[in-house]
Amino acid sequence: MGKNRLEAFSDGVIAIIITIMVLDLHVPHSTSLSELHALLPVFLCYVLSFVYVGIYWNNHHHFYHVVRQVDGRVLWANLHLLFWLSLLPFVTGWMGENHMAALPVALYGVVLLMSALAWYVMQRTLLCVPGNREVLSQALGADRKGKLSPLFYLAGIVLSFYNSWLGASVYAVMAVVWLVPDRRMEKAVKHQQGG
Repeated sequence: MGKNRLEAFSDGVIAIIITIMVLDLHVPHSTSLSELHALLPVFLCYVLSFVYVGIYWNNHHHFYHVVRQVDGRVLWANLHLLFWLSLLPFVTGWMGENHMAALPVALYGVVLLMSALAWYVMQRTLLCVPGNREVLSQALGADRKGKLSPLFYLAGIVLSFYNSWLGASVYAVMAVVWLVPDRRMEKAVKHQQGG
């Protein structure tokens, strides 16, 4: 079965996730800098989550560029990923509104961890669809970042109960790690097209 509807649906859900997150940034009722300063934790949480959603959207786009076809299992695996990503606005708002308290920061990490695991499940499911394995396997390679990320999210969750800012810092570092462009999929697309 074709992949176009899956990609369009995923793009729509991701756009809605970003829209919901920005709605948590409430406009101050005065023009003082102290009002803006009070919004700083909410804004920083929004920026971090926006970056994560952007990373997932970007990787999803590149990943499905090399996928030839999908099946029902892939549709469910993709929905599983979108479910965890759809929880980002809630945990982002909770973390920001409570000024990076331990439990909201830890739950934010749980959502990041589950999103990473859902991504892994989706990858494995796509590899089972005939016609995808050769190019995807080559593009993924050892996938060290993908395999190590859940361990870092788990560390961030644990650290959140010791020092919530330390836990949030682990999440921020992982976002930076994933921001570095990953050329594996682009190389696979060029190879697939014979370039």
